[in-house]
Amino acid sequence: MLWEIVFHAEFERWFFEQDNALQESIAMLLDILEEQGPSIGRPYIDTIKGSDFPNMKELRVQHAGLPYRILFAFDPKRQAVLLVGGNKAKDKRWYEINIPIADKRFRKYLEETKGGELL
Repeated sequence: MLWEIVFHAEFERWFFEQDNALQESIAMLLDILEEQGPSIGRPYIDTIKGSDFPNMKELRVQHAGLPYRILFAFDPKRQAVLLVGGNKAKDKRWYEINIPIADKRFRKYLEETKGGELL
């Protein structure tokens, strides 16, 4: 079974602003996520603490020696919704800043899609 991956519009914008090498690094991990779903675990995926959603996770991408993180959650239709991406190097507040953004985007996504159904 392949797991569907959905790019939130803001995440998609961020993704395509990145260089091709980083996009390829992310795409390799997305292929694994698509194949294995939430069962992957560390070192590729970890659960996020401090989110309003207990199913909020992070995709852990190491690229060119830098730690990139992508916050995502599975919707009720079991689609991985990619919400926020960024480089957390030298930013001790990365999670503090981005978890609320991911929560807000996921909440709005669920409202707009009625839990994953496209309207």
